[in-house]
Amino acid sequence: MSELLARINEAVKESMRNRDQRRLGVLRLITSSIKQQEIANRTENSREPLNNTEILVVLERMIKQRVDAREQFIQASRDDLAAQEAYEIEIIREFMPLPLTQQDLENLIEQAFQVVQPKVASDMGKIISYLKPQLQGRADMKTVSEIVKNKLSLL
Repeated sequence: MSELLARINEAVKESMRNRDQRRLGVLRLITSSIKQQEIANRTENSREPLNNTEILVVLERMIKQRVDAREQFIQASRDDLAAQEAYEIEIIREFMPLPLTQQDLENLIEQAFQVVQPKVASDMGKIISYLKPQLQGRADMKTVSEIVKNKLSLL
């Protein structure tokens, strides 16, 4: 079992002990999404649990869904539902790693350029592939793509 999954399971137990039904509901949504992804990844011979990186992908997807839903609820003047989405985002973010500073992000991108040594703009995929495992859950990949694209345009 991954360290992140163990933390989530411990939070579920703690919420059950504290009888915190609201928090418990969100944590159960998280564990359910993780289980769904494990089932989707399953093959005939492999029943491996998700590792930390794969769990972070699930959590990022959950946050993105809730941010989108929250925006729609705000536009529809459903403040009660928007508040629930914000609460769920807050709980899910507890399990995300600390975000990188702008300087750390730029340093990692520079390191990727030194390792991959891109020659043309089409090498962007190689750089992103190199960076993704290091940045998963710690940086917005859209921002990373923009920075990489700008650096590639200077080649």
